[in-house]
Amino acid sequence: MKQNNMQIRSVAVWVVEVPQIAPIAPYRSHVRSSSTTQSAIVCVETSDGVTGWGEHNVNFLPDISARRMQTQANDWLVGRDALNIAAFHRDCPFESRLKSGVELALWDIQGKAAGVSVADLLGGVMRPRVSLAACMGIQTYQRAGEIASWCVEQGFSTLKTKAGADMDEDVEMVRGIRDAVGDRLQVRIDPNRSYSLAQATELCRRIEQYNLEYIEQPIPAEPLSEAAALRRGTKVPLALNESVTDPASVMQILREDAAEFLLPDTHIAGGIQPCVIIGRLCESAGVPAIMHCGHDLGPKTAAMLHVAAACPAYSLANDSTYYGLENDVLTEPFQIDAGTIAVPGSPGLGIDVDIEMLHRYQIDC
Repeated sequence: MKQNNMQIRSVAVWVVEVPQIAPIAPYRSHVRSSSTTQSAIVCVETSDGVTGWGEHNVNFLPDISARRMQTQANDWLVGRDALNIAAFHRDCPFESRLKSGVELALWDIQGKAAGVSVADLLGGVMRPRVSLAACMGIQTYQRAGEIASWCVEQGFSTLKTKAGADMDEDVEMVRGIRDAVGDRLQVRIDPNRSYSLAQATELCRRIEQYNLEYIEQPIPAEPLSEAAALRRGTKVPLALNESVTDPASVMQILREDAAEFLLPDTHIAGGIQPCVIIGRLCESAGVPAIMHCGHDLGPKTAAMLHVAAACPAYSLANDSTYYGLENDVLTEPFQIDAGTIAVPGSPGLGIDVDIEMLHRYQIDC
């Protein structure tokens, strides 16, 4: 039986930096290139001795401080009920990243307290294995083809590429994928808001022949009217990510019929619960949702798996760069088999963090 109250005793936060490996490194977007991924790992301990783990993305943010996040979290959270996630969302003053890292840990605690997995708490496992979209940075024609061939060999169904530095480069990259593997992969490209409406329309017309699953957020997040106009001006399906900040933003996108696919992320929306709500909205509207990733380590990958396992709308391959990590902070890193990961069945998120690995990759900040 669920306990009525389980007080939070302490919160710890670490920032870790894990190297990336081939074929993902270096991971180039139109903004920067990087060969490492940074994440904040959160541990919430309760007065009953139950521990929950979470994670939130901190890649490329200035002035990151694990100590500051830890102090902020302890100042507000200690003494509060770890099992009341609804009250946490109503009252929490944190910005969305820290909020999401703590919220993942609270779901982990709630599942452990109830003796069931997070997916079971969300309604049950619909998908015992979750499909992944292998994500890669901007590549040349030749290298894009080589990585696409590797993805096919590994059993992935879907490849997503960064884009947006140069339109000709984007077209050549897509052509390289199709020339190498034909239609054996679903292909997505993500220019990360780099183009104007006119430029994005031109790019879409140039890549229509390559049968993309979608183009993701090629234009700025606002105004949504431009996304709707882009949909009318091309046959390439449009996905939105940066426009998806919370359930209210999804309601607006759906009202304006501004996208055919939506990509929420826990560290932007504020945790698992908002991503589930977004999934329910998408399910009602008949719009597929895809979990976005921010170069996630194990705890955040686990959250993605539970959301995708339990929510009907997350029926497509979900973004992942997990295959490109040198290591993970989990005692048992996830195994990717034929482009899928099995949903953890143990209570909570179904993970354990390796403290030795946490210290190995920890950044003093």
